[in-house]
Amino acid sequence: MTPFFVLKEFENYLTSEKRFSEHTVTSYKNDLTQFMEFSVVANQEELKEVNYQVIRSWIVHLIDKEISNRSVNRKLSTLRTFYRWLQKQGFVDNNPMIKIKGPKSEKRLPTFLKNSELEIDTITNLFSDDFDGVRDHLMIEMFYQTGIRLSELISLKENNVTSSFIKVLGKRNKERIIPITNELYTLSQSFRLLKLGADIDSMNLFTLINGENLYPKLVYRKINYYLGLVTSLDKKSPHVLRHTFATHMLNNGAGLETLKDILGHASLSATQIYTHSSFTQLNTIYSQAHPRGHKK
Repeated sequence: MTPFFVLKEFENYLTSEKRFSEHTVTSYKNDLTQFMEFSVVANQEELKEVNYQVIRSWIVHLIDKEISNRSVNRKLSTLRTFYRWLQKQGFVDNNPMIKIKGPKSEKRLPTFLKNSELEIDTITNLFSDDFDGVRDHLMIEMFYQTGIRLSELISLKENNVTSSFIKVLGKRNKERIIPITNELYTLSQSFRLLKLGADIDSMNLFTLINGENLYPKLVYRKINYYLGLVTSLDKKSPHVLRHTFATHMLNNGAGLETLKDILGHASLSATQIYTHSSFTQLNTIYSQAHPRGHKK
């Protein structure tokens, strides 16, 4: 049995049972392909012969290539899931990942934009009134006002948008409700009218002008371009807008539990990273505002 057959079976498992997103499944496939090529695995028997020394050698190889500890640990997480599945399916007898510990990950604070960089007048003036302009404006506002993920925006349906909330299907098909403003709803309706005028019959809210669905690279490119007009940040992606949404919500009084539910996090620990950003801003304000806080 070739490893490619095993990988295909594993891909089906990730999609049908784990219900991972297409983006996540692609990442798993890439990680495993890289590992197979490094360990020179050509069939199931060779897969059984992979031991923890081989995996440790791969870790050293990745670090030598200056792959970040964070990325190395993500790849190791892929291997852990893979080998648990292999053992459960009877493809291997032993799990070599049991003895593996990844490198210590550096803690990175989320990158986010300032309030002033996302002023309504500033953002609105970036866009034209044609199909692409209104759609791109709606994308920016949807990311910033709801904190949804790129995959969630692409799959958002027209009937998921009401005058007061959007219904989002997140990771592992978990549904959540996110409130929206009247302005965001009005903008979505303006785009729907443009779709009707272009004779587009699609259940997806966001489409190309020819009616086809959006794809991740296009959305990333658009967001990168428009954010480049308002900020000097190195990172200018849809996920930066998600970070910005979360940080601004916390800075303006939102509770962690509420933010966790809106973002669709599985645990509170994933949401707590934003408290660091909020404390940094709080410390800056204190240093500037309190008589004893001024730096001498």
